[in-house]
Parts: sequence; C-alpha cells; structure tokens
Amino acid sequence: MSAPSAPSAASAPQGPREPQGKPKVSEREARQVAEAAREQGWRKPSFAKEMFLGRFRLDLIHPHPLPAPGDVRRGEEFLAKLRAYCETRVDGALIEREARIPDEVVDGLRELGALGMKIDIKYGGLGLTQVYYNKALELVGSASPAVGALLSAHQSIGVPQPLKLFGTQEQKDRFLPRLARTDISAFLLTEPDVGSDPARLATTAIPDGDAYLLDGVKLWTTNGVVADLLVVMARVPRQEGHKGGITAFVVEADSPGVTVENRNAFMGLRGLENGVTRFHQVRVPAANRIGPEGAGLKIALTTLNTGRLSLPAMCVGAGKWSLKIAREWSSVREQWGRPVARHEAVGAKISFIAATTFALEAVVDLASQMADEDRNDIRIEAALAKLYGSEMAWLMADELVQIRGGRGFETADSLAARGERAVPAEQMLRDLRINRIFEGSTEIMHLLIAREAVDTHLAVAGDIIDPDKTLQDKARAGARAGKFYAGWLPKLVAGPGQLPGSYAAFHPAGHPDLAAHLRYVERTARRLARCTFYAMSRWQGRMETKQGFLGRIVDIGAELFAMSAACVRADLLRTRGNHGREAYQLADAFCEQSRIRVEELFTRLWSNTDDLDRKVVDGVLSGTYAWLEDGIVDPSGEGPWIADATPGPTRRENVRRTIR
Repeated sequence: MSAPSAPSAASAPQGPREPQGKPKVSEREARQVAEAAREQGWRKPSFAKEMFLGRFRLDLIHPHPLPAPGDVRRGEEFLAKLRAYCETRVDGALIEREARIPDEVVDGLRELGALGMKIDIKYGGLGLTQVYYNKALELVGSASPAVGALLSAHQSIGVPQPLKLFGTQEQKDRFLPRLARTDISAFLLTEPDVGSDPARLATTAIPDGDAYLLDGVKLWTTNGVVADLLVVMARVPRQEGHKGGITAFVVEADSPGVTVENRNAFMGLRGLENGVTRFHQVRVPAANRIGPEGAGLKIALTTLNTGRLSLPAMCVGAGKWSLKIAREWSSVREQWGRPVARHEAVGAKISFIAATTFALEAVVDLASQMADEDRNDIRIEAALAKLYGSEMAWLMADELVQIRGGRGFETADSLAARGERAVPAEQMLRDLRINRIFEGSTEIMHLLIAREAVDTHLAVAGDIIDPDKTLQDKARAGARAGKFYAGWLPKLVAGPGQLPGSYAAFHPAGHPDLAAHLRYVERTARRLARCTFYAMSRWQGRMETKQGFLGRIVDIGAELFAMSAACVRADLLRTRGNHGREAYQLADAFCEQSRIRVEELFTRLWSNTDDLDRKVVDGVLSGTYAWLEDGIVDPSGEGPWIADATPGPTRRENVRRTIR
C-alpha cells in the first residue's frame, strides 16, 4: 500500500528557487568539527592502535576470543532458519530483474525476526551477538545483496543502534519493539552538497516549544523509500537555552512535511530502496532527540565503530561465492588440453581468491568477537575491516569475471537464455562496487584511520605544530614530546621479530611456518612506526595534506592486521581440530601474498609520483590540457552538477511506499 502523496508538481507553487545558502565553513573549521566528533581518549586497549605505534600486542588477539556456548546455540539455530528461508523464498534474480525486493520477502524476514537480530530480547529482538549478526548478513547477502543491504542499513546504522548506545529508556521502550518486529529504519546524514564534510550540513532543526521544526533535503537515504522510522542529522542553531550543533533525531517517516522525492537507481544493488527525502516544517517532538544537542556526529561515528563490520561481513560472503564459482568453473573449462585452473595465470587468481577470503573472514570474525567481548577499543579494527574488505572483495569479484572470460561479462539471464548456468558474476562486480564508497569512501577511511593511528603523537606533540598555540604551549609540548620519544624511539630498534624462536607455537610439526609471518608483522610494525615518525618530523603541520602517504601507511597497517588475524584464526582452527592443516596452508599463502603487497607499499612511501600528480591536477583544473579532450562526444545530459536543495515545500510527488 502506498503512502499518501504530497502535492504533485502540477499543484505545487511554480517559479525558480533561490540557491540554498550553505554554511560557510573554512577548511580549518571543518577539521575542528570532525575532530570534536571523534571519540576522545582510549579507555580500553587497541591492537591496531598499538600496531601503528610499533608495538605488536599479540596477547590482545591470541588466544582467539570465542563466543559463549549459549550465544553459539541461539546463533546457529537462527542461521539454520535463515538459510532455509533464503534457499526457498529469496529469489535474487527476480530482485535484480524487477529492481525491487518483493513485499512478501520482507514480511517473511519480519516473521523470522530478522529485523531485530541485534535488538535485545526484552524488546522483542533476537539478541544475536555481533559475530552471528554478521554471519546472518553474510548468508542473506549471498542470496541477494539488496536484501543484505536493507537489513544492514536498518540495524547497523539505522535507528536501533543509536538508540541502543545513546537513547533514553523511554525511547528504547517506545521504538525498539517496533523496530524488532515490524518497522524498517533508515539513517539520513548525506545531503546533495554535503558528503564526508558534515561541517557544511544544511538541514536545520529550529526549536519550537517542546519540539523542533526540520527543514532540508537528504540524499542517498538507504531504506528511506520504505522506512517507517528515520534517524536524521540536523543543525540546531545556537540560541538562549539551546547549545546548538549537529543533532540526531528519530523521525516518523509518515510525518506531515516528509516527502520522498525520488527513488534512486544505481549500477548495482538494484533492489536498494534508496532515495531523496525532503523535510519541510516537520514537527519532531523534543522527546525524539537522541542525546544532547550537538552530539549528532559523535553519535553517528560511535554507531559506525561496530556498524561498519556489517559491510565486510557481506564481502566475506562475496569472496566465498567467488571461490565456489571459480572452483567449479575452472575444473570443467578446458583450454589447450587441460582445465584452466591448471594454467598458472588462472591458478594464481584462484589462489588469491581462496587466501584472501580466508583472511577476510578472519578479520571480520576477530573484530566481531572483540566487539562482543567489549574488552578492547575496536574503532580502528572495524575501520580497517571495512576498508580492507571493500577493496579486496572488489578485486576478488573482478578476478572471477576474468576467470569466467566472456561468460563473466554476460548477464545471468543471457546465459540461461542460451542454455548455460545462470552465474551472475557481472552482477556481483556491480553490486560490490558501492562498498568502496558506502559508510565512508576508501579515501575518507584512509584519513579517518590515519588520524587515529597518529593520535598518540598528536596528544604529546600536537601543540608544537598548532599555529593557534602560544610559545608557552609549544614549549610545554616540546618537553612532553621529548620525554615520550626518549622512551618510545629506542623500542623501535629491536624486538621479538628478530629472534628466530619467537612465536614458536605457530609452527607446529607438519604445518607451514606461520611464526615466521608473525615475526615479519612484528618487525614491520616497528618499521611502519619509524616511517610515520620520520614523516611527521619532516612535514609537521603539512602532514595532513600528504594523503597519498597516509593512505599507504594505512594500507600497510591493514595488511598487517589481516596477516595477524589470519594466523590467529588458523591456529584456532588447528587447536579445535577443524580443518587446521588446510587453514595453515591458506594463512601461509595469504601472508606470502600480503608481504609482497606490503613491500611494494613501503617502496611507494618514498618513491612515488605524488608531487608530479599535483602539478598535473593543477594543469587539468586550469584547462591546460583541455585539448586532450578533443575528438569525443559527451553523452551526458543537461542539468546542474549538484541538485538544488533549497528548503521549502516539495514540488514533487511522494514516492514513499510502506511494506505491510
């Protein structure tokens, strides 16, 4: 049943709109907003943070943490039901063709309790752990990535998680039972002219008695087309009695003044219910505000600390499917007298898919279990999992398409039409591409992780390079820095990685030598820390502009984390008698492949084209190379690069629909 329509374009007031006034924000102010939203301090240990400081704390991840028996039992029981449902009721090909998840599929997920996987049992949810929630997303995402995205957006970043972390008891009692059983939620932060720079957020929430009036436009609202409840980020102006700042609100999607103006279409995830939502004088009770005024960005970032793990979980599923298809296809397809898998060029691709899938599952399971135990701060680990998972899953899918050749480029429907197995390899590639952008693009993740990685350095020496600090502040910072580095730098010279007998437990008889890989990780973590320190000393305040360098530092850290997780997981499987020998082989292969990538990244830290690239960019932007664009026809349509998002009443039909 469709929601009541807003006034159509024909009946709405006509005439051009004035350009929307965006908040004028300097680069420094934007950084300050982002910095204020960060979770300050480190109250718990962090494996990844220590690693970036050159300290390989294997004790924080080994022995591999394990879920409680009761959590395992409940999780496995639900996975069995979900698998049966996906095998019999979820038609991924139909969703791809019709670009819509059938209502009855969503109804079935409601009946299973899938909308409440992460919601506590006392509110009607299933109360699954992060580990089993991710396994469920891996499973359902393999049946249909669009269904996986719907469930993930609803629970990982939608209304349930912010309420769980920051909501009042009254809010939890009022909303969580609905979200566990019937209601779908969405998270609304991005705007047409505001992406990863929330300091320019233009949607406003004006205090009005015991309520707020929302005005603005939100873009790429995953689930927004079918959502019942929204978590909306809006700017509250500072005034008497109001601290102001970016603030989070729970908004009923059918409130007067809420209009879904468009359902967006994409190259992949064609069943995604993603749209453009306009708010015009939407009255939201103050009781629906999550946390205090000004805490919206902190709430969003804290929610993502574990919420980001859902995306790499589905990337694990993509890797497993890619491996299955590569194995089955490459054993029957023959070229030059033997299966293509026996040709080295193809075999290398299969080895990469197998080893990387093993490592990626190790990363996700380890980070998820650490999230469940809540003993460690996993903000960096979760971000690394998202970054690494999205990049490596895309590469694995691309390699699968190459292994399949022309059939990889052909659609599943076309393959079936001419009598062959309908393998949607090209769809997998299209569906996975968004993961390098979702929930923080790769470029933003590099900067976010880099900021956390150098947090200790900034804490002890940041005032030295801060232009706003006084000479006295800089002198005190210099004293602090001298004391810290006098104790820290000598420890980067030598460590267990240089001792042949270190980590001997990871080289049991008859198994590949994973101890050697862990020694490499320990040595390389110290090397990485030395490079980071040298770069900070060299560039100081300009360090933040060296995004190419920072990205490579983070990528090295991601590889080291993945190697560590792979070794720890292999040893866990060995001690539990669960494919231990094979797991050691996969971990060994992955670490060898990873070490090659790490050494290439280290070379590119100092030998690269970053400076030359900047000069070329200057030329491109100034039009110096415009002649290079001659000889083509641009098929793009007319219109502005960024749509007008001026607040005001809608001029379009409401395309929101409810799933009943």
